[in-house]
Amino acid sequence: MLKTATSRYDVAEHLRTPEEMAAYLEASLEEANGDAAFIAKALGDIARAKGMSQVARDAGLSRESLYKALSGERVPGFDTILKIVSALGLKLHAEAAH
Repeated sequence: MLKTATSRYDVAEHLRTPEEMAAYLEASLEEANGDAAFIAKALGDIARAKGMSQVARDAGLSRESLYKALSGERVPGFDTILKIVSALGLKLHAEAAH
């Protein structure tokens, strides 16, 4: 019997354009149900797609701090989130909930 080789899926490998990154963040915001760590993890996926070192520099954070903030194991401060979103070249927006 042949064995099927599988590999771990990494969404960061599929986030190639700013539009794909924005769509992924938007979908994550909708699915999070108020879970800030879930959003941090999604931002971490996008940061890995762009390159953690560059995102850390652009956000004014150390690479280690960026990894910790976006691990999904803790909830980073909103100021940190804003810096990271800006460094990723994305914008947060709001709309009325219906």
